[in-house]
Amino acid sequence: MNAEEEIFGYADEIGPEKVIFFHDPRLQLKAILVVDNTALGPAVGGVRMALNVTTAEVFRLARAMTLKNAAAGIPYGGAKSALLAESDVVDRDEMLKVYARLLRDQVDYIPGPDMGTDEHCMAVMHCEIGRAAGLPADLGGIPLDEIGVTGYGAVEAAEVAARFVGRELKGACVAIEGFGAVGQACFRALLDKGARVVAVSDVHGGVFDPEGLDFDALLTRDPVTGKPNKLWNRRLDKAKRISCADLFSLDVDVLIPGARPDVITMENVGNVKAWLVVEAANIPVSIEAESWLADHGVLVIPDFIANAGGVIAISVELRKGTVDESFQVAGDQIRANVQKILEIARDESVLPRVAAETMARRRVLNAMRGERAE
Repeated sequence: MNAEEEIFGYADEIGPEKVIFFHDPRLQLKAILVVDNTALGPAVGGVRMALNVTTAEVFRLARAMTLKNAAAGIPYGGAKSALLAESDVVDRDEMLKVYARLLRDQVDYIPGPDMGTDEHCMAVMHCEIGRAAGLPADLGGIPLDEIGVTGYGAVEAAEVAARFVGRELKGACVAIEGFGAVGQACFRALLDKGARVVAVSDVHGGVFDPEGLDFDALLTRDPVTGKPNKLWNRRLDKAKRISCADLFSLDVDVLIPGARPDVITMENVGNVKAWLVVEAANIPVSIEAESWLADHGVLVIPDFIANAGGVIAISVELRKGTVDESFQVAGDQIRANVQKILEIARDESVLPRVAAETMARRRVLNAMRGERAE
């Protein structure tokens, strides 16, 4: 199947509006942009930097942004782009400058940080074309990775979900897949709620301690470079080394996939023992796996509801709001959305994702018809 057949296989009444492939032979730059829908406003979506991103994945991520922005009640559509390169490429800034210039005329797309990119990357792009979000504070932005609003929002979602089924986060045992900005923010927020984080992982593997991991120990910095030591380099007294796959089969209360797409599929979903899965990453659980989990009594909070904190903060940044305001707005909106979709899911006997998508799609379709959002 070629890229054209692949993307049109996903097309529906919402989008995508356009799919563009970029190539700069000088830098061997290859990139994909999918603008899914702009009915609610210019499309906001991150720039992902990774070698193995497919066109279909970029579309799925763009659609998740359309639904996320609509559900969050912000005046932006959804898009996503991907640079097919390693995030630690030596000439990353030059590559970002070139990519920004390629995006100059795509004025209906506002790039933001995503996996493999950060506030510095957005600053590079903004300085080149005057258009980017998730900027460093000294450029008037709200630094998403630094403040951790996405992880904060995911934990707010977890708390509402837990209480909806008569449980509490306090004392809960949690495993987090991913220990980047989102995973670390989740870890900190969970500690504030009285939960116990027993396992975390990154691309090289993970660590597990049933008594709870020490966040500061995991973040100890290298004395030479000043950078945080990687998990597999840390000498932790009681923690056990585990594989990335092992993390999804741990006997925990709450599982937070917070890094890559498609980490829970029908191949490994039977190993999940948690009673709550909160999707802090984009598209981390396949639709079939979500259905299986629901059939087996596991509550799943879908990605575009749980991880909306970052894009809500971006909307606050774009209207010149403050960091404190971004936390307030994100927390309030995410908690309200989780409560609403769980009530609909219960009353109508549908999956939380179905309830959430119905709500978000209605807002998009109303905007496409020129009707006022609900």
